[in-house]
Amino acid sequence: MVVRADLNVSLDGFATTTDQTPENPFGEDWGRLVAAYTATRTFRSRVLGDSSGEGTTGVDEKYAHAYFEEVGAEIMGAGMFGLHQHPGDLEWQGWWGDEPPFRVPVFVLTHTPRESIAFDNGTVFHFLAATPEEALARATDAANGGDVRIGGGVDVVRQFLHARLIDRLHLGVSPLVIGSGKRIWDDLRGIENEYAVSSEVAESGVTHVTFSRV
Repeated sequence: MVVRADLNVSLDGFATTTDQTPENPFGEDWGRLVAAYTATRTFRSRVLGDSSGEGTTGVDEKYAHAYFEEVGAEIMGAGMFGLHQHPGDLEWQGWWGDEPPFRVPVFVLTHTPRESIAFDNGTVFHFLAATPEEALARATDAANGGDVRIGGGVDVVRQFLHARLIDRLHLGVSPLVIGSGKRIWDDLRGIENEYAVSSEVAESGVTHVTFSRV
């Protein structure tokens, strides 16, 4: 069992963007940051439900496919689930639609108590207020020998990095400079010394950097 995380980041290390507007709630920079990932065949089929077979099939696709492989449980923050969209609506089931792409138990870190939400495809969202160590213990038990993915957002991944709980971190480094947002590496000086580091450049120009705990 491996505890792993995957993030898309800019050249200057930002995993979030700040150019959102009411008309464009994700912002142009977010689209640029994740463009290579969202163009892959796996993203189109697994997240968008596109069964046409369209999408890129190169190095980016290899990492997109690996993102979902061998995962037995996931941990994510309230923002990734979408709780901030409807904080007082207990009927809100997140912004992942009727068939969330996870297909495993998902533990959502939040201080807002909610009942678990189950979907027909195996996705079950559980909501808990817990430390990284406590959440990981719950997810490890639910994963039944599979990997546990720390899905995000960047604040959650950083909490698990600070706690030295992540075994493998994959960053898709896009060749663009954002200049503001939340960075993955702040206050984590020297953490790379705990990992073996490898990299691979995709046809899109994205550099896939993998940190594997020594």
